[in-house]
Amino acid sequence: MPSERRWVFDPDSGGVRIPETVRRRTEQRLRRYAEKHYSGRYTWLDIRFRGQFCYIDGYTKPEPLSPNWPPPDWPETREEYLERLRNTPTHLCRLRYFGDEERWGFAFYTYSNERYELSVFPSGEFLGTPEEAFEVAAGVYLN
Repeated sequence: MPSERRWVFDPDSGGVRIPETVRRRTEQRLRRYAEKHYSGRYTWLDIRFRGQFCYIDGYTKPEPLSPNWPPPDWPETREEYLERLRNTPTHLCRLRYFGDEERWGFAFYTYSNERYELSVFPSGEFLGTPEEAFEVAAGVYLN
């Protein structure tokens, strides 16, 4: 008996290109949410779109340095070091658009593997809102 082929939804592949109107609304939603819930924990957010993806990075102020840092043999000055830290993004997450503004896929950036890993939302679902994804990632990296 031949096996029957079935289509199965995979939250870690596919998606559709994000229309410009959805891009604008999504960016506005994320910025409003971040300002309301994470104001003061980041200096600015970089929200960018490519194909079916929305990438969210946060920039933060470096922690205060001890007076002896950096050591004399360090390859950059104290000011260069602080400037580099200020300009290094904290990758938060990547959203995957499937055609519904309220149900996006979510990949959390893992620094241990230096890649985006498929994640579930707090609800236990693979799809959720951009704000829910931001909350998870910001709760880890911007606290």
